[in-house]
Amino acid sequence: MYLEHFGLSEPPFRITPHTDFFFDGADRGATLEALIYAILNDEGIVKVSGEVGSGKTMLCRVLMERLPAKVETIYLTTPSLGRDEILYAIADELRLEFSQGRMSVALRELQENLIRLYAEGRRVVVLIDEAHAMPEETLEQVRLLSNLETSRHKLLQIVLFGQPELDEALARPSLRQLKDRITHSFRMRPLSVAEVARYLSFRMRAAGYRGPDVFTPKAVALIARASDGLTRRINILADKSLLSAFSADTHAITARHARAAIADSEFSPLRRAKRPALYLGAALALGILIGLALHWAPSAPPAAKPAAAPAATPTAPAPAPHADPPPAPRAQAAPAPPAQPEPAAETKPAPAPLLSREQAQRIERYDSRGQRLLVERIAAARALLAREPDERYSLELFITDNTDPARMERFLARARSLALLPEMYVIPLASGRGYRLRVVYGDFPDRAAALEAERGLPPKYQKEFRTTPRSFADLRRPM
Repeated sequence: MYLEHFGLSEPPFRITPHTDFFFDGADRGATLEALIYAILNDEGIVKVSGEVGSGKTMLCRVLMERLPAKVETIYLTTPSLGRDEILYAIADELRLEFSQGRMSVALRELQENLIRLYAEGRRVVVLIDEAHAMPEETLEQVRLLSNLETSRHKLLQIVLFGQPELDEALARPSLRQLKDRITHSFRMRPLSVAEVARYLSFRMRAAGYRGPDVFTPKAVALIARASDGLTRRINILADKSLLSAFSADTHAITARHARAAIADSEFSPLRRAKRPALYLGAALALGILIGLALHWAPSAPPAAKPAAAPAATPTAPAPAPHADPPPAPRAQAAPAPPAQPEPAAETKPAPAPLLSREQAQRIERYDSRGQRLLVERIAAARALLAREPDERYSLELFITDNTDPARMERFLARARSLALLPEMYVIPLASGRGYRLRVVYGDFPDRAAALEAERGLPPKYQKEFRTTPRSFADLRRPM
C-alpha cells in the first residue's frame, strides 16, 4: 500500500530471507566471510547460534549463494530427521542410490562418492538449519559423518545453525565428542540502536528509496528497544510504522508511528506485561526497607525537665528581646598579592585531515546506481583513505575508464566468491571527462608486505592484472 508513497520498488521489510536485503553490519558480514573461509579450508564442523529472528536463515541462504561453484551445497531444513534418514537425505541431494539398506554399507558408499567428488576438485558442505531441534541420536550421526575423510582432508563440511538451545544440547556429557569436533562457533548477537538505524536505512535503500532517512532517531530508539535488536521483529515494527505514516499522509516516521506499530505487534504485550510486576516488586522492596528503617531507628530521648536554679545565685539581666548582638571587630585583612598572569597554554595546530573535504565529496558524487557491493566497497575505501597514514601501502590491481556500476558489481561478486571482498577497495577518481575507478587490495605496513601479499593472490589475478604497490600518499594525491 505504501510503496508509491515512499518511492519504493518493493517491500523493504519482508520477513522472508530475501538475500538482496542481507545486512552485513553487526558482524554479519564478518561471520559470512569466516564461514566461507572455514568451508573452503577443511575446518570441520562449524556452529552458528542465535535467538529466534536474529537472521540465521538469512545468513545460511546468503552463504549458499556466495560459495563458489565448485562447492556442492546440501541444505537440510527438516530437523526431525532420524539417525538413518539424515544419511539418505544427503544421498538424495548427491543423486546417490545405496546398493543395500545396511548403514555400514551406506556409509562406505557415501565415502567413496565423496572421494570421487574431491578428486574432481569439488567440495561438499551440509548446512543444517534449526539444528537445535534435532534428536540426540541424529546429532551423534552428524559426528560420524564428520569422520568421513582421507588421510589429509575432510570430505564433508558441516555447518549447524540453531537457537541457543543448541549450545545447551552440546553441553550434555553424551554429546561431548560432537562438541570437541566443532572448530568454529559464531553467535548472532542482537543489533544495537546505532546498528538498527543503519539497518533500517539499508533496507529502505535496497528497496529503491532514494531520499533522506525517514526514521527519526526517537522512532529508531523505540523500535530497537521493543524488538530487542532482533531483525525479524525490527522488520515487523518497521513495516507497521511505514503503514502508520502512510495512513497519516506523512513521510517521516516519528515516535508516534513507532508506538502505534509496537502496540499493534504480537510481542509488545509480553514487554508491557513485565512492567507491572517490575513496579510491584520495586514497591514491595521499598516498603520492606522503610519498615525496617522505622523498626530499627533509635528512639529520641524524652525531653529533660528544666532544673530549678539555686535561689542564692544571682542571674544576669536577660537581654532585651529581638536585640541584635554587637558586631565582632574584624581583623584587618592583609592586601592580596597582585595576581600573576598565567602563561598562555601552547596551542598546537590540529593535524590536517588525511582526506580533505573536497576529496570526500568527489568520492560521494560518483553515481554507483545503488549497486550494493560497489556502494559498500567505495564506503570502505573512503574510510581507509581517511585513517591510514602516508607511509602505509595498498596493492593496486587496476585503474579503468569503464565506470559502469553493473560491470564493477560483477567483478566484486567474483571477488566475494574467492573470499577476497573484505580486502577489496574501489576509489572513484574524478577527472575532467568524468570518473575513473581505481581498485586496490589490502592495507599493509610497508612496500615489502604489499609485495608479499601480491604473491598470495589467486593466479588469475596475477595473470590479468599488473599489480603495483602504492603508498596511501600516492593514492590520495590524484584525488
